[in-house]
Amino acid sequence: MGKKVFLVRHCSATGQEPSATLTTEGFKQAEALQHFFRELDIDYIVTSPFVRAIQSVLPVAEEKGLIVAKEERLSERVLSSRNLHNWMEKLRETYENENLAFEGGESSKVATIRIQNVIESLLFDSPYENSIVVTHGNILSLLLRTYQPSFGFEQWQRLSNPDLFLLELHSNFELVVKRLWNSYHQNT
Repeated sequence: MGKKVFLVRHCSATGQEPSATLTTEGFKQAEALQHFFRELDIDYIVTSPFVRAIQSVLPVAEEKGLIVAKEERLSERVLSSRNLHNWMEKLRETYENENLAFEGGESSKVATIRIQNVIESLLFDSPYENSIVVTHGNILSLLLRTYQPSFGFEQWQRLSNPDLFLLELHSNFELVVKRLWNSYHQNT
């Protein structure tokens, strides 16, 4: 087996702004993530600089004695700098047209490249064998779409807080993606 990157969508939060913290339920979810990772050998943790992302993985980092690295490129995609009353429909459109960008926002293509650069660096350039990457739902779904082209708007809507996927690089350079959280969460 090759390198593993555990892709984590943050736990339940009080809002969408970068300073939003976890809810009471979110802190319990962070403890569940800690339990999930307890027996796994992890050498590196990197997260979006948003508070909710950091808080989601802090129990894991503390238990394993690891520092949480912050990476701006893991921040959530900004759909627009304006409040869009029909933002859900606008978001759907960005899955259908990856080059579509609204005022002050980022296209799906640009956001995908941003997060993909982080992941490819971990897989191909870093010394780490088992990494945890904590990010946000929309940008995570765009990343997953690069490995599973059928992953789109509807799959984004079905993501949970938290959510967890394993991206594994096999010795033949094949990348395999597997959703872990639903099966783990149902068995606990």
